[in-house]
Amino acid sequence: MSQAPSLKGAAVGRRIGIGLMYGLWKPRVLGAWKVPASGPVILAVNHSHNIDGPMVMGTAPRPLHFLIKKEAYVGPLGPFLDGIGQVKVDRGGPDRTAIGRALGVLDNGGALGIFPEGTRGEGDFASLRAGLAYFAVRSGAPIVPVAVLGSGDTPGRVVKGLPALKSRVDVVFGSAFDAGDGSGRRTRTALDEATVRIQDRLTAHLADAKRLTGR
Repeated sequence: MSQAPSLKGAAVGRRIGIGLMYGLWKPRVLGAWKVPASGPVILAVNHSHNIDGPMVMGTAPRPLHFLIKKEAYVGPLGPFLDGIGQVKVDRGGPDRTAIGRALGVLDNGGALGIFPEGTRGEGDFASLRAGLAYFAVRSGAPIVPVAVLGSGDTPGRVVKGLPALKSRVDVVFGSAFDAGDGSGRRTRTALDEATVRIQDRLTAHLADAKRLTGR
């Protein structure tokens, strides 16, 4: 199995995320206590804006190893992302190296961050990929749904691709749940069933988060 990414690196990434996110915007964090304090866990995050990943890294109570598309590893950003313990993924096909590194995070009792819709879009959990179910069923790690709201509401005037400076961004953590049916099965049918269960839970959490925050 591939070597797991650095936990120390992820801890450094978390400190950088805290400094940047709280320095530039006004994160309002709800439900962070619902993230298990130890042991393997998967944070499933909706993804509608570029800052969603760094925002969750800076507001989650634990260091995170996010699965990040290889296209983001350009120039000096590549070595930086490697250094802070993130996992590069080639979405062109089954990336066995990335799969091994992600499972290594969970085997070591770490926290894995995933955008289950695969790419940035509406951020409504409408189209989940099977990868999240695979990692959850294979590792037995619980999933914590995370809703990031407001990151795309007020585009900044200085940098169009970022939210307005000092605008409020809500990060809402949900209750942890198990994706599997308890049988430990990893068949295609079991993964399909797990994906449906996950989608139902993530969609419900997003709706709850919107009600809670008034977004």
